[in-house]
Amino acid sequence: MKKRNILLLYVFLLVSILDILFTANGESDLRYFSKPLIILSLWGYFITSSVAIKGTTLRKAISAALLFSWAGDVLLLFPNLFLYGLGAFLMAHLCYIFSFKIAQINPFAIGNVNFIQLFFYNLPIYFIAAFVYFLINPGLGNMKIPVIIYLIVIVLMATVARERFGKTNAISFWQVFIGGIFFLISDGILALNMFYSSFPEAGVLVMGTYIFAQFLIIRGIMAHGQEYKVAKK
Repeated sequence: MKKRNILLLYVFLLVSILDILFTANGESDLRYFSKPLIILSLWGYFITSSVAIKGTTLRKAISAALLFSWAGDVLLLFPNLFLYGLGAFLMAHLCYIFSFKIAQINPFAIGNVNFIQLFFYNLPIYFIAAFVYFLINPGLGNMKIPVIIYLIVIVLMATVARERFGKTNAISFWQVFIGGIFFLISDGILALNMFYSSFPEAGVLVMGTYIFAQFLIIRGIMAHGQEYKVAKK
């Protein structure tokens, strides 16, 4: 099983590098082969490496997030299917939000919430989202409502990742949180390139930050899963 995990991880790294190279060189036709394999190999790596949480809602939710991400990757290969790709990633973020919520200690415990303190903790995330929206707003046209909805959901994803602080082990928190921030950055670059001002490096930056984000999130969830295994013992 361990050899299979390493093999799938190498496949993920290889197809990720190839896809970034194809993107950098403008070889869009080859990306029909490389891009769909990125998330499929990461999902395979997650499934074979997360035996500690086999059968749990967390494992199913993460699998759903990855499969929606895979659908989004495939749909975004076709420019005329952008809205459907956006919808697939919206569903992926909703699955991640649920996953981040349950991948912590006492996830649904009701306690005192300091909303002012919470606002200031999340302020850098709100600032990034607001800045991107300020720039892209004039160019959104009839895409304004879908983009606003998507922006709200991805901000929620990043803030729920941040709110895991102190509610899981440090490795799990930081990997998931940094992954969530890089996901936000990746989508921000994509939005700026599409609706504000296009630039040649956008494709590489989008894919590089996106791949890093997905990998960190999965590693972070697996780190929480290892703690779950120890707790069961």
